[in-house]
Amino acid sequence: MGFVEEHTKWLKWHIKSRNGERKGRLERGHGHVEIMFLERVWWPVFGNLDDLHPEYEVADWRGRPYFIDLVWMPGDGRCKFAFEIKGFGPHVQQTDRIRYRQELNQETYLQVLGFKVVAIPYDDLAEQPELTISLLKMLLSPYLSSNALNNGYSRPERDVLMLALRSNKPLRPVDLVQELTINRRTAVQALKSLTTKGRFRALQSANGVRVRRYEYVHAFSDT
Repeated sequence: MGFVEEHTKWLKWHIKSRNGERKGRLERGHGHVEIMFLERVWWPVFGNLDDLHPEYEVADWRGRPYFIDLVWMPGDGRCKFAFEIKGFGPHVQQTDRIRYRQELNQETYLQVLGFKVVAIPYDDLAEQPELTISLLKMLLSPYLSSNALNNGYSRPERDVLMLALRSNKPLRPVDLVQELTINRRTAVQALKSLTTKGRFRALQSANGVRVRRYEYVHAFSDT
């Protein structure tokens, strides 16, 4: 299933599960900017929309409802990321000092509530989503790898997964030897094992005789 179909199904489920202002806010608030982030950044990394909550409601420090653009809570929910997409439009340029302070206080309060707040520049989504993808992978790789602890991965395999998430290029055994301080045999075994498990794709050399590099498969069915 592609992004459009999966996003439609995901959004309908969230709308159906809500009522009142929470439902209305989702119908009004989840628009072009949020969809751009999901399609250009989230989907290429994860390949799914699991554990994502759009227009997630919390109470601010004054007890007033506040809606976060997107919240990601994998696993048991102890890890919570709040993604806020920031645009530099006329409404931002005209923001007064009081509202600016309120926004900063809101971000601080979200951290008090246990959220890790991530601001996403709209211009990067529109012009260079690769940068946001790279930063997101570096930020989330420890949490994604920790979710793999109970899913049949050895320690070398987990280390390779984390290295792959931090990298934006196919890996060679020598890369693992240098970055993870392991021997070549262990590196090759880990790459082959992860290929068998569907986490990597073997890339052959130009003559098609030997496998030189391994490409990471961007899909996190184990998160």
